Amino acid sequence: MNEIQPTNSTTTDAGDDKDCATAKVGFYAVTIAVSSRTLFNMDVEQKIYEEEGLEKYGAYQQEHETEPFKQGVAFPLVKAMMTVNSRLRNLYPDSKELFDIVLMTNNHAQVGVRLIHSITHYDLTIERFCMTGGQSPIGYLKAYLTNLYLSKDGDKVREAIEEGIAAATMFTSGNLENQLSDTQLKVAFDGDGVLFSDESENIFKKHGLDKFNENEMELEDTPLAQGPLKCFLEALVKLQKKFYAKNERMTCPIRTYLVTSGSATSAGARVLKTLRSWGLEIDEALFLAGAPKGPILEMIRPHIFFDDQMIHIEGAKELGTIAAYQPTKDAK
Repeated sequence: MNEIQPTNSTTTDAGDDKDCATAKVGFYAVTIAVSSRTLFNMDVEQKIYEEEGLEKYGAYQQEHETEPFKQGVAFPLVKAMMTVNSRLRNLYPDSKELFDIVLMTNNHAQVGVRLIHSITHYDLTIERFCMTGGQSPIGYLKAYLTNLYLSKDGDKVREAIEEGIAAATMFTSGNLENQLSDTQLKVAFDGDGVLFSDESENIFKKHGLDKFNENEMELEDTPLAQGPLKCFLEALVKLQKKFYAKNERMTCPIRTYLVTSGSATSAGARVLKTLRSWGLEIDEALFLAGAPKGPILEMIRPHIFFDDQMIHIEGAKELGTIAAYQPTKDAK
């Protein structure tokens, strides 16, 4: 069974960085663990659980187990990943280098029937489940070789990060029908604190914009240390290259974006040279020099946008973008 082997990355602080060679890359290109309440909208059921208790909740689920759940905030992302998998299977019938979706839930097993019916109803290929009967499923993430964990529960996301798993809290835009592409997976990343470490961002916070600009220009040829989602970008790029190898660059069903508040003249060269040193390509790089990210993201319409600052998450949500907050370990 084929395995994707990560490339070596150059970093400025080997003590803080975890090379992708030690990340959870297993039999598939990238394994995404998604909570059931993030893939599906289970607000009605959650309200029953909170107001009427576990027994009523379980009985309701069994009574409605032939009714599919409504789509949740992660549904468009997972559906787009299924599209990529379909294209990859057509090009490489024997390859297992695909997106592998694992459904994580602390529900009891009796809810599993409705989850299975929902997955079948929406024609999703999700074969691996983790149902933990009221206990947190986070402890199983490493066993599932998880590359990225997505949830609406911020506490569980922080728990996953403490376990060394890349994770983000997803927020609905309030409009899941925001004309998202059904033929191309679009993933947008912030720079500092997401793809890259927060070393430069910390200089800005402590010493201001002028010192930040001075630092970035002085260290233009020194690659930034990797951030928590660098390995996820690397996995996406490896899948893209499989399409390029078949002369399908222009019709590749994956497109990546860097959307950063930084200035191109002060920080752009170091950012782009860092990506080059990692052997990674980003399809579009947008340097906003402090302008709001929301309008740009509204134009891109990504299936997910990762950022480490809630001000940008809120701005994205207001204009209809599905956003994911990637907190640092010491974030409160």
